[in-house]
Amino acid sequence: MSSIPAQEQVRRPLQVPPHPHWPALSDDAKAALTGRIKSLLAQEHAVLVAHYYTDADLQSLAEETGGCVADSLEMARFGAASDARTLVVCGVRFMGETAKILNPEKRVLMPDLAATCSLDEGCPADAFSAFCDAHPDHTVVVYANTSAEVKARADWVVTSSIALPIVKHLKALGQKILWAPDKHLGHYVERMTGADMLLWDGACVVHEEFKSFALERVRKLHPGAAVLVHPEAPDAIVDQADLVGSTTQLIRAVTELPNQEFIVATDAGIFWKMHQLAPHKTLIAAPTAGEGATCESCAHCPWMAMNALQNLEQVLLTGAQEVRINEAVRQRAVIPIQRMLDFARIQGVGAPARSD
Repeated sequence: MSSIPAQEQVRRPLQVPPHPHWPALSDDAKAALTGRIKSLLAQEHAVLVAHYYTDADLQSLAEETGGCVADSLEMARFGAASDARTLVVCGVRFMGETAKILNPEKRVLMPDLAATCSLDEGCPADAFSAFCDAHPDHTVVVYANTSAEVKARADWVVTSSIALPIVKHLKALGQKILWAPDKHLGHYVERMTGADMLLWDGACVVHEEFKSFALERVRKLHPGAAVLVHPEAPDAIVDQADLVGSTTQLIRAVTELPNQEFIVATDAGIFWKMHQLAPHKTLIAAPTAGEGATCESCAHCPWMAMNALQNLEQVLLTGAQEVRINEAVRQRAVIPIQRMLDFARIQGVGAPARSD
């Protein structure tokens, strides 16, 4: 693995927010709130697009109202294909930006524009652009978890579900790759493809917290369980996996593998869809606990947790949290994103997990 020399890296301090504590809602209050949101979605000609890591109430509401619950690749495709005038993206900021990049004529709202991502925050556009300038012989491939400005500098954008086939394609063309920002996903892709890759030093604050020694202990307690791991996790976790894949691929594995138990090493928000599709299976959260930990597994993104029914209603009422992107940046960023979508369509990659 080729890493970026220390002197070439620029890290901005990362402020990880505490998990928000939304007021508990009674069943009646929740039913009334979701009813109001449904009316507002219809009134605003809006569709709800939610990531698998968001709250179960949001995922359920998206499905009930004809929206989409998916990984970031399918979220992008759904938004581009929708005839809704407004897209409401429940996820993190780069997902809302991607929706706006692909749909400049549509209004794109988010419950909270401050919901960012450690990978996005750890790859500032100015530092990344300078690094690209220093390695002009490399094809620039960036993970979807990046800002519009970083995407605008890329040759390709990838998601975890399509990274391997795209990098295999580029390797077959004899291209060297500059990869950003997730070093763990990048190293996994490098190992699987044998491509010549230069990796940015970024990581997901959720996936980097899984503990290999604790996972070994849980595997011994559940010897029949299949271990499902997202490739944003470190090598020591990936090496214990029975299956490594994107969120959609992990969900599909729960429905297709014969095991009755699964140890899952990704954000716990994914369990809602897994339970929905395989209610008879037992799901075990891979441990993040270490010395002094207050929970066995705390694997939930604090920025994803900033999405809730309460602020979803408010954004539909006010329209205040609208995603806006500089048009010159958007025009450059749409090129590598569309290249990914065209590749996915031709190769048939990334079909979503379905409940029907």
